[in-house]
Amino acid sequence: MRLLLYNIRYAVGAGMPPQIPVPGAGYLFGSPGNLDNIIDFVKSCRPDVVGLLEVDVGSVRSGGVNQAEAIANALGHYSSYECKYGEESLNQMLPILRKQANAFLAAPHILGERFHYFDTGIKRLIIELELDGVVIFLVHLSLKYRHRQFQLRHLYDLIAKIQKPVIVAGDFNTFWGETEMFLFMKAAGLRSANVAGLPSYPSKSPRMELDFILYGAGIEVTSFEAPRILHSDHLPLICDFELR
Repeated sequence: MRLLLYNIRYAVGAGMPPQIPVPGAGYLFGSPGNLDNIIDFVKSCRPDVVGLLEVDVGSVRSGGVNQAEAIANALGHYSSYECKYGEESLNQMLPILRKQANAFLAAPHILGERFHYFDTGIKRLIIELELDGVVIFLVHLSLKYRHRQFQLRHLYDLIAKIQKPVIVAGDFNTFWGETEMFLFMKAAGLRSANVAGLPSYPSKSPRMELDFILYGAGIEVTSFEAPRILHSDHLPLICDFELR
């Protein structure tokens, strides 16, 4: 089975527009043609499951295009997505922000999906996807270290209830890499598929390991790569695995 994890940055590209040198400006303006580039890349990977972070599901920035559905339709996959902010967050009511989501895409053998929410942080969504032999969680953790630690505790409690093999994938925003998650991984019985510690951010000159695919007992990783694809400010992660 092949899992592709990709923070696509709302398909706006790898950097901010050179004509608008304002912090955050790169998130506000669309990049014509970049979604097509992302779709072509994702199709070329032939993934069974895709975890997408920072997906625009129909704001003015994307021209009203639901990027999760557009990619899923190109793959012939089922799509599951939700706004990444808390259910009571003010961001749920603001233009553009209310259309910022995370998404799972998968071939049609889904047994169930659940949306959970962290108690802390701005980005609170956790998507739980249940397949025949594995449960996959998709997360985008807080930029604040203290919030991330509370979120990891919450995530551990969810994982502890699962009876099937587990994968946790996402943008963990861990500025100290795997070291920051050492205790969480030990407690949850998880290992990183990225045994070489390949950095994933920023894509043009990667130096930080922010994106992870973690896996538990009952799963054997057979291949892992972080290809140098520059359609976003993050590199994608591709992980092939087998269920024992």
